Amino acid sequence: MLVISIVFLIWMSFFDENSFINKNKLNNDIKELNKETKYYKLEISKDTKMMENLNNTDSLEKYAREKYKMKKENEEIFLIEFDSVK
Repeated sequence: MLVISIVFLIWMSFFDENSFINKNKLNNDIKELNKETKYYKLEISKDTKMMENLNNTDSLEKYAREKYKMKKENEEIFLIEFDSVK
């Protein structure tokens, strides 16, 4: 009886598809997926705020100037770059 119990425990611990090792791997996968969902929800909220801001023409112009270095006619733009190597 004891041998059967030990074999059963070993089988359930390591070889069965619902083993402790598989459960541990699945729990780690769930944790990683939860982290990813939090990250993507945060990114969606940032993008939603940006889209709301871009509905305003002044914000759209500011975004185009900063992101794509666009300018108006008869206007000069000076880009200041700092050298990080000393």
